[in-house]
Amino acid sequence: MYRNGILCGLLLATCSLLLAASPDQTRTQEAEWPSWRGPTGNGISTETNPPLHWNREDNVLWSLPLPGPAGATPVVSGDRIFLTSVGENGNDLLLLCVDTSGKLLWTRKVGGGNEAVRGDEGNFASPSPSTDGQHVWTFMANGLLACYDMDGNEIWKKDMQKEYGIFDIQFGLSSSPLLDGDRLYVQLIHGPWNEDPHTGLIIALDKKTGKEIWKHERATDAIDECKHSYTSPILYEDEDQRFLVTLGADYCIANRLEDGSEIWRCGNLNPKNRYNKTLRFVASPACSPGLIVAPTAKKGKVVGIRPDGEGDITDSKQFVAWTLPRNSPDVPSPVIHDGLVYLCRENGNLLTLDAETGKIVYEERTTRDRHRSSPVFAGGNIYLTARNGVITVVRAGRDFEIVAKNDLGEPITASPVFVDGRLYLRTLKSLYAIGPK
Repeated sequence: MYRNGILCGLLLATCSLLLAASPDQTRTQEAEWPSWRGPTGNGISTETNPPLHWNREDNVLWSLPLPGPAGATPVVSGDRIFLTSVGENGNDLLLLCVDTSGKLLWTRKVGGGNEAVRGDEGNFASPSPSTDGQHVWTFMANGLLACYDMDGNEIWKKDMQKEYGIFDIQFGLSSSPLLDGDRLYVQLIHGPWNEDPHTGLIIALDKKTGKEIWKHERATDAIDECKHSYTSPILYEDEDQRFLVTLGADYCIANRLEDGSEIWRCGNLNPKNRYNKTLRFVASPACSPGLIVAPTAKKGKVVGIRPDGEGDITDSKQFVAWTLPRNSPDVPSPVIHDGLVYLCRENGNLLTLDAETGKIVYEERTTRDRHRSSPVFAGGNIYLTARNGVITVVRAGRDFEIVAKNDLGEPITASPVFVDGRLYLRTLKSLYAIGPK
């Protein structure tokens, strides 16, 4: 660069890019898979040639037995992989750090008091961690939220139940905090059932100290189990605006990043004329510029929302772009890519919609088993993970085509992770690195 005499030009260009980049953009340049939904927070990988074929013998670079189960998706930064787990004693809640050669570097006990959820469906280590390449944040369903540096030194820890009230949620709080710039956003939407009207909480914390920046009460008229939300907050971003999106307690709501105040809300996700008192939302919303997709649960509706509304947009034809009246995913979150919305139903059916109109492009069967993890787009394909360990690879686009089926033979509820030509899969027993040997 010196010989070409363009150092000054490169420095100016670099400064311009850094000034133009959002905090989230600069963060993702450091961390290859910084959160459970990937580098852009929407289930889309930037890998161009990810693994397509593997089994227990072929293309497994290494596997590492884990001390206990969890459904949390690993996160990756450089040569470090972070994931949560229950301890061998069934009680401890752990944060693990593994290097990309498969060596366990360190284990930290965040706390104790684990509880199993729906048999082996989940536990108190279900929320996924986040990293910015310098620190890692982990949240447990017992309310402990902690920050560690890359060597496992504790920076801070706080008990969210002591500070914000006892969690009252039937299957454990599984919402993963959202890291954006210097803030960590935490969603606490839960009971108690006998309190009416009910408010949940959205909280912004300073990621360096854990101190509260703001707290917003999220009002709802939901009742019974509908007060309970297992979703995670997401960030909507386009050229003109950035805001937080939360889904739960019968509403999809947009909140300002500055102070948490409400921009708009979309209701009728649980219609009053046929109200389902057990309609708790599990699948998180998805977004791409110009569209937010809000799933519900139990074969209910899916709503496509335009981001520019204000106030109550429930009945707005301008801002409620479309509604799919039934067959929402129950647990897997949507993926939006190249004008299509991909919905993985619990039974393994892939339901693909036109993003502009919401019209069904196709619904086809993949692997007939429960699907708990969220689909991921990588290398022109959609990866769908069944609980029995079979991952079906479907070519993205308007024509349905199964490219591959791969079976690890171990149950999986975490979502797949794509980094540096590899696929990392967290089963209930082990962590696997998949790729060409």
